[in-house]
Amino acid sequence: MIDLYSWATPNGFKASIMLEECGLPYTVMPVDILAGDQDKPAFRAINPNGKIPAIVDHDKGITVFESGAILTYLAETCGRLLPTDRKGRYETLHWLSWQVGGVGPMFGQASFFIRKAPDNRQAIDRYVTESNRLLDVAERRLGETAYFAGYGYTIADIMIFPWMSIARAFLDVPQKPWSNRPNLLRWLDLIGSRGAVEKGMAVPFPHKPAA
Repeated sequence: MIDLYSWATPNGFKASIMLEECGLPYTVMPVDILAGDQDKPAFRAINPNGKIPAIVDHDKGITVFESGAILTYLAETCGRLLPTDRKGRYETLHWLSWQVGGVGPMFGQASFFIRKAPDNRQAIDRYVTESNRLLDVAERRLGETAYFAGYGYTIADIMIFPWMSIARAFLDVPQKPWSNRPNLLRWLDLIGSRGAVEKGMAVPFPHKPAA
C-alpha cells in the first residue's frame, strides 16, 4: 500500500493522477499547507524539504519526494507511461524536466504576484512574460506531436497538465490569449478527459479544472 501525502495544488495533482493511471492502491494523507502541516516534524521526517507531494511505499519500504522522482518511480513500478528504450526515455525525461525547471517555477511566481502583489508590475511583467514564452514552447511542440514526448501519453504529460490547466484560469496573457493556442487547448481537452486525470484532480478534495 502507498501513502500519498498531498494537497490540492498543481504539484500534488501530478502524484494523484499518476497513482490513478497506474491503478495502484493508495491512501491519501492530506497535508494542509495553509495550516502549516508541511512544517510539522512528522512530515519533515518524510520530506526534509517540507513540500508536497511525497509517497511512502510500505510494500517496498521506499519513501520518495519531489514530483518528478515520484512519477518516475511509479512509472517504473507499474511498468507504464515511461518508454523503456533509451531515446524514448530521455525524450520523456527532458519534457518532465522542462516542467520542473520552467513551467512550475514561472507559473507559480506569476500566480503569486498576480494574486498577492498586484501592484508589483515589474515582477508580474517578468513572470508573465516568461510564462508566455513557455506557453509558446508548448504550442509549438504540440503542433508537432499529439503528446509532449512524442511517444504517446507519458509521465511528461501528467507532469505538465495540472500547471497548464490551472494557469488557464489565472494567467492572463493578452498579447497572445489562450484562444490563439489551438494545439495547447486540444491537448488540455485530450488529457483532461481521461478518467484517471479527473479522479486525480479531485485529491484530496475536488478541484474543478478551468473551462
